[in-house]
Amino acid sequence: METQETKLRVPWYRSPVSREDLRVLNQRSDFKGFLQTGGYLGLLALSGSAAYYSVGRWPWPVVILVFLLHGEFWHFLINGFHELVHDSVFKTRWLNGFFLRVFSFLGWYNHHQFWASHTEHHKYTLHPPADLEVTLPVKHTFWTFLQSGVNWKGPYYVVRGHLAWARGQVNGTWDNLLYPASDPAKRRKPCRWSLYVLLGHGTILVVSLVEHWWLLPVVTSLAPFYGGWLFYLCNNSQHAGLSDNVPDFRLCCRTITLNPLVEFLYWHMNYHTEHHMYAAVSCYNLKKLHRIIKADLPPCPQGLYATWKQLFGIMKLQQADPKYQYCPPLPAVRNTAA
Repeated sequence: METQETKLRVPWYRSPVSREDLRVLNQRSDFKGFLQTGGYLGLLALSGSAAYYSVGRWPWPVVILVFLLHGEFWHFLINGFHELVHDSVFKTRWLNGFFLRVFSFLGWYNHHQFWASHTEHHKYTLHPPADLEVTLPVKHTFWTFLQSGVNWKGPYYVVRGHLAWARGQVNGTWDNLLYPASDPAKRRKPCRWSLYVLLGHGTILVVSLVEHWWLLPVVTSLAPFYGGWLFYLCNNSQHAGLSDNVPDFRLCCRTITLNPLVEFLYWHMNYHTEHHMYAAVSCYNLKKLHRIIKADLPPCPQGLYATWKQLFGIMKLQQADPKYQYCPPLPAVRNTAA
């Protein structure tokens, strides 16, 4: 998007961090990468196995709860996928690439398209039209929350989207900006990947029918479409209600605190202001970064209840004034540590 880049330069404010601290924070670790990635994938394998085993053996209310829990865990694939797109989980680059493709396939994601979009999102966060990945205002209702738990239309729209890409058909304003018709070569990788995703999940379906493994696609291909309530509450807190067209990540991104288990599932993206300020910092180092720059940040909500209590208050004000945007209080004196 050269035209956007030449038209817009956002003079971002970043809370100062010493060179030595930043050098340490930017260090990637294969060990920590395997702890995060392997631990998360192991949790998916455990919950999927429990869901598969439960049918016909445990009471149906328990079966439903186990499947919903499995779907809940599965939804956080996109956060791992997001970190792997940043190439910041493993020190060894091919490991990032390998697991990125694993996560992309399991979640029905297109990492080529997401990389193109997310690069712009970080450069021009909430500065439309340079960033159309996230636009404000973001509306949340009880109905959208319920749908995240049982998204019965999801498989249709996801398959339709991949079919369009696989045919070389680019839809939507944002994707056409990222992949202009004047550059057909740029479209080849995302189109090819969508074809691979369709063939792979199609193979899972065929094998399950031939072998009578009826639950296999339910705990794999269909897992992104049920049990997403906790993910909804976490992921949709990142920018909602905040300000667009401001050059300060503290005003357009929200950091919240979570308990260790949810923070692990969420791949530490609750430190979202820190992630945008220093996108090269590995997810498992964001808490350290938060401690270093905490005095320069606005107060962060403690837990999901406090976060959504704040959001409900913002949404109520936006109903009265659709142009209202919440501006969190900033420290009176900026941190000037070198």
